[in-house]
Amino acid sequence: MDNTTSAISSREVRIPSGKVWLQGDLAQPPTFDGLVLFAHGSGSGRHSARNRYVARQLQLRGIATLLFDLLTAQEEQVDVHTREHRFDIPLLTRRMQDATAWALTQPGLRYAGIGYFGASTGSAAALIAAARLGGGIQAVVSRGGRPDLAGPAALAAVTAPTLLIVGGVDHDVIELNEQACALLRCEKQLAIVPGASHLFEEPGTLEQAAALAAAWFAAHLTVTAHAS
Repeated sequence: MDNTTSAISSREVRIPSGKVWLQGDLAQPPTFDGLVLFAHGSGSGRHSARNRYVARQLQLRGIATLLFDLLTAQEEQVDVHTREHRFDIPLLTRRMQDATAWALTQPGLRYAGIGYFGASTGSAAALIAAARLGGGIQAVVSRGGRPDLAGPAALAAVTAPTLLIVGGVDHDVIELNEQACALLRCEKQLAIVPGASHLFEEPGTLEQAAALAAAWFAAHLTVTAHAS
């Protein structure tokens, strides 16, 4: 389904995770079957221009989106100097799971099919969370991600259809994604965007990645009755 930009409602939200609160931006088209949670990469957050562009394309396809900071403002400040949190995959995974649990308590979201969109290290957190939540996650997309960081056991346990998008000139990451893809036992696809580097900065490459992601989620996200 198509939605005009003016019809999409957006609001800031606060998501509880352990003893902290995570800041997020929730956008909902007038009607939607699915909700995609974004797992940002190292050193990034909910204001990432690239992920916000992808989110907007999903919204225009009738998919709700939740962009949120995996780290608190204080943790971000520490991470700038120590880089200790951006590769703390267990922490990022817990935050993904907590955000998912929160979303399913919201009146307008509780029956939406859940998908994950991960970038860079966020892809590993998204895949581990998807493995743990099993049928509760309907689709996963990774853009320029490091799915290898999820580990063989988690990759083998993922049941959600998974799309790995990699830039055509991001050679090292292509190899890592090929290895991770081989370990996935679910429905899977590795899509290489010609001419794209790791950040998809080249003209037209982010648009291609967003179109691939939107098509994948549109094909797999459906309204469901989540187990309580």
